[in-house]
Amino acid sequence: MITLEAVAKTLLEKDNILILTHRSPDGDTIGSGYALCIALQRLGKAVRVECSDTIPQKYAYFTEKAKRVEFDEKFIVSVDVADTQLLGDRLSVYADKIDICIDHHGSNTHYAKDLYVEPGAAATAQIIARLIRLMGVETDRDIANAVFTGLSTDTGCFRYTNVTSETHRTAADMIDCGAESGMINRLMFETKSRARMDIERRTLDTMEFFAGGRCAVVYTTLDMIKSADASDSDMEGISSMTRQIEGVVAGVTLREQENGRFKISVRTTDELDASVICSEFGGGGHKAAAGCVIKGTLDEAKSAITGAVCRAIEENI
Repeated sequence: MITLEAVAKTLLEKDNILILTHRSPDGDTIGSGYALCIALQRLGKAVRVECSDTIPQKYAYFTEKAKRVEFDEKFIVSVDVADTQLLGDRLSVYADKIDICIDHHGSNTHYAKDLYVEPGAAATAQIIARLIRLMGVETDRDIANAVFTGLSTDTGCFRYTNVTSETHRTAADMIDCGAESGMINRLMFETKSRARMDIERRTLDTMEFFAGGRCAVVYTTLDMIKSADASDSDMEGISSMTRQIEGVVAGVTLREQENGRFKISVRTTDELDASVICSEFGGGGHKAAAGCVIKGTLDEAKSAITGAVCRAIEENI
């Protein structure tokens, strides 16, 4: 693994830089990618951000600040991507061509030629903010909005246990640089489309409890998503709802994918390690938030993940 200073030095030397984000993009991968892109463009470099999936329009307040330029990439950087499987179909061609990975997931598979990973960082955006300073680029409102978005969304509006004093200091720095914190938090956490409200209602109707009420499980099928006319952006944040229930120490969300797969999201309280649970199925993430993919029917996937969660509860609580 290289130092963040080495990452800054390398990026200052390179041009025609392609920045990759993960599929089903969230605020951290998008905020990190565009903050870095805008900063490098401020230095006169040719840079663009790519994602396998469509980036939700709600992030336009900073994504549209980056110029869209076409070029033959000569240097490739991934941000907030713990495993090349997370790149998605369209970007999978770059899986073995990534020069530097910048990430905050302890489960990172070390796939890039060079790696900077900081598991103690609440969000990759927290790392990107320091990287931009090391490159000598002034953080303006556009960069600050992107970084603040990454920080806020990956910490549940600064409520999760991954938040540190540095997270708050970085957020404060971004506000000092012009980040529109009130607008961002309102847009990310208080504004929902009608489709989101519909799919949220349908998902909550599937709730079941296990392990004496300490594990709550919900699921979303493709038919449910289609009936609600919901998009990927409408699904963001649903996986956190189950953990909000009093007495629940592990919340599980199953979301049906194509080809007989279910994307599993596990959210836990301090007593459990979600990443250990998901590692049983080849997944990973953070202690309080992790994910994996399980092949099979809904009943098979639900049985497998609830079994693992219930065992973890019995062994640890």
